[in-house]
Amino acid sequence: MANNQQLLMGEGAGGAPVVYIEDVYSTYLYTGNGSTQTITNNIDLSTKGGLVWYKARALGYEHELVDTARGAGFNLETPNTTASTSRSTALTAFNTTGFTLGNNVAANGSGDTFVSWTFREQPKFFDIVTYTGTGSNTTIAHALGAVPGCIIVKRTDTTADWAVYHRSLANTQYLVLNTTVAAATGATWWNSTTPTSSVFSVGTDASVNASGGTYVAYLFAHDAGGFGLAGTDNVISCGSFTTVGSGKMSAPVNLGYEAQWLLAKNINSAENWVLYDIMRGMNNTGYAALNPNTSGAEYTGTSAISPTATGFDTPNANGPFANSTTYIYIAIRRGPMKVPTVGTSVFSPQIWTGTGTTQQITTGFFPDMFIGINRGAVHASTYVADILRGLDVTLATNLTNAENSASGNTFNMTGYSNNNGNLNSTFGGGQTYVGEFFRRAPSFFDEVCYTGTGVSNQAFTHNLGAAPELMIIKMRVFSSGTGYWFVYSSTLGYPNYLLLNATDASAAAGIFGSQNPDSSSFYVSAGANINSTASQYVAYLFATCAGVSKVGSYTGNGSSQTLACGFTAGSRFVLIKRTDSTGDWYVWDSARGIVAGNDPHLSLNTTAAEVTSDDSVDTDNSGFIVNQLSATNVNVTSATYIFLAIA
Repeated sequence: MANNQQLLMGEGAGGAPVVYIEDVYSTYLYTGNGSTQTITNNIDLSTKGGLVWYKARALGYEHELVDTARGAGFNLETPNTTASTSRSTALTAFNTTGFTLGNNVAANGSGDTFVSWTFREQPKFFDIVTYTGTGSNTTIAHALGAVPGCIIVKRTDTTADWAVYHRSLANTQYLVLNTTVAAATGATWWNSTTPTSSVFSVGTDASVNASGGTYVAYLFAHDAGGFGLAGTDNVISCGSFTTVGSGKMSAPVNLGYEAQWLLAKNINSAENWVLYDIMRGMNNTGYAALNPNTSGAEYTGTSAISPTATGFDTPNANGPFANSTTYIYIAIRRGPMKVPTVGTSVFSPQIWTGTGTTQQITTGFFPDMFIGINRGAVHASTYVADILRGLDVTLATNLTNAENSASGNTFNMTGYSNNNGNLNSTFGGGQTYVGEFFRRAPSFFDEVCYTGTGVSNQAFTHNLGAAPELMIIKMRVFSSGTGYWFVYSSTLGYPNYLLLNATDASAAAGIFGSQNPDSSSFYVSAGANINSTASQYVAYLFATCAGVSKVGSYTGNGSSQTLACGFTAGSRFVLIKRTDSTGDWYVWDSARGIVAGNDPHLSLNTTAAEVTSDDSVDTDNSGFIVNQLSATNVNVTSATYIFLAIA
């Protein structure tokens, strides 16, 4: 069976159901309403089973865990030794698309911000086991379908510590989730026996196996495969890393995938457990962290702990960890893994008028990157922000400057919120703005942050899942050189390049290494502007995704022509650049209007106000139409152009 047919039928290798990380795990941010609220994270808990772990972010409420094995309304608190507690107004129901909350203040306090982490039971990812203790060495059967990488056990009928087994420790060692203590030795916890793919062992300690005591165990897999079309992709890893001076990791952790969630603990010294995720802030400029062993509020720092294309790292000189020690971790893969089939799931153009107060812009998904522009006046810059670099810094597409500190930008589950930042100012009268919001997804869009090496033809891994057809690369933190916006186009190919911040025609130089990018890597030269040692860069990568996006080129005919992109309802975004001569980087979108008449456009390389007086593009169900007008010159006879269109 062909791969695309398998995808349509939800089948993988051998006809087995295809499972992706987004089917079994979710980080979901929400604001409490003080009443009842249904959280729709598209995780089937009611028929598949699983665990919801939630925490008030800004308040000193406990970390609460509720699972389907014990039932809705029964909570455990990770900072405490207390037994399972009945809370009928907290998490009240498990659903096929998430869960429902009552009015409990620790779960849904009015106006309070919360984070939830949902783990669905799935072989080779996560399993829940309940058992009754025997008081003697015994084995407990599980259905993880793999050797557990980490096991967390909590007694539920009375007080007891949270016992943690981790594969990076000896089977005579344990950690305690509710304390700061270092790894300890105790043969009575795991019976000095390593778990297998069918059972784990417990000794006689009351925390794991008192006679008649009741227990719940959460089992996490390690590099067990089981996911993706071939059924071989890993989505969860349990390992360890070491640190050097200044709290920096001695080397990046290579998981073979990009991390989105990380739980870590210092095993040599007394230190808090720490929990990061990309939704709250785990990026190249800082972090937002919670400590499962305390009820403390979320805190932030400027020492970066950041996902990489193949794992996670501390990319700057300083890191958030203790010096010269060892940490264990559980890491979960970033999603989505599934190739999108509709453009609205990964791209949303939005327009709004600034109010000078907090306002929500609804996109329908959690964005990864956006381009924001003031429409109605000559503006200072076109702003680019993304969660991988951190929303507190922006880049300007018309400038070669390093990234600049920003404020007011917040992404959430349904879009974008701005509190009187650069894209929400009134200036004494409502200013109008447009935002182009992108979500990362295979075969559509990916982002990579990298640190320059000075090595010729340096390869950097990406997760686009296809060879990039359009790459935009910018130096964001300088050690030397100039921060040009370099653009690669597959139509032009190596060694040609364009500059996003300029009108220049295509030129040839050793910018993109000595070869075209492929489905796993892109390449850069040793030049100061693209790969200077210790400078930091961001790369935005785009590809053609059937029915969703089209990266292409055309030759002008001097009048009008239709550019078929394989769409069914036309383009909602069009970016065009002339390559054989000078020309702006023009942007159109459906929020401002891609219609039969005049279509407003902006230029990414200038600070010029929006132009509304020409009809350079028109709508067509298959893609879009270009018309030759002197105002934009996007269809000059024999001229060559590149474009990015999104359905």
